[in-house]
Amino acid sequence: MTVTQDYQITWEKLPDDYKLPDDPVDNINQPALAAALTQSLELAGKLPPNALTPTNYGICATLNGKIVVKAPDWAYIPKIGVNREEVIRSYTPQLQGDIPVIVMEFLSDTEGGEYSIKPTYPPGKWFFYECVLKVPNYVIFEPDSGNLEVYRLDNNTGRYIVQTSNENQRYWIGEMNLYLGGWQGMRENRTGNWLRWWDEQGQLLLWGAELAEQERQRAEQERQRAEQERQRAERLAAQLRAAGIEPEV
Repeated sequence: MTVTQDYQITWEKLPDDYKLPDDPVDNINQPALAAALTQSLELAGKLPPNALTPTNYGICATLNGKIVVKAPDWAYIPKIGVNREEVIRSYTPQLQGDIPVIVMEFLSDTEGGEYSIKPTYPPGKWFFYECVLKVPNYVIFEPDSGNLEVYRLDNNTGRYIVQTSNENQRYWIGEMNLYLGGWQGMRENRTGNWLRWWDEQGQLLLWGAELAEQERQRAEQERQRAEQERQRAERLAAQLRAAGIEPEV
């Protein structure tokens, strides 16, 4: 149990009959942005078996006996401590596993309250992530403009502090040992701004299509190398025959 802003915070399983909102996502780009973040982690072997990367999915806490559910557009939870069947509908940190180490909100034309510090019930998203869940990293991304804001929870004040990017316009997410940054390009017929991961050495974590293209290029280079070797062998054989020597087959 924790107390903050006159709230008594407890971590209780969401009742099976609790009706979760069934609203559609604000923007068609949101699922694509979220899927891209998860896929590159998985393909790079950086998604542990018990990790969760929920998208528009309820994360719960109970404040003074009242349930609060917020659904970030993307989050990374390093480890759950229960069977996945128990977190199909929602997830309660502390009770069912780790606190998310990062939550993300993708801005759209719809007013979503990503900056809401409203402390009264039901609290705003910012207040919930900062003061209730105490998520170490909060990311707000505007896909149309590419504007990226990364906030980190200060250990002394318990408040989010805006972070400054490095020389490559990337932000270090220490809990994941990865950099996060913006990237422009195409994926799944969408050309625009994306969020991407880079490892400690600055290597981009690739998507499936990029890995497939990389493999295609490798195979093509190998084919060309084999063809060059075949042609070299034929030229050598021709030279030997011209000298009256029958080459060994």
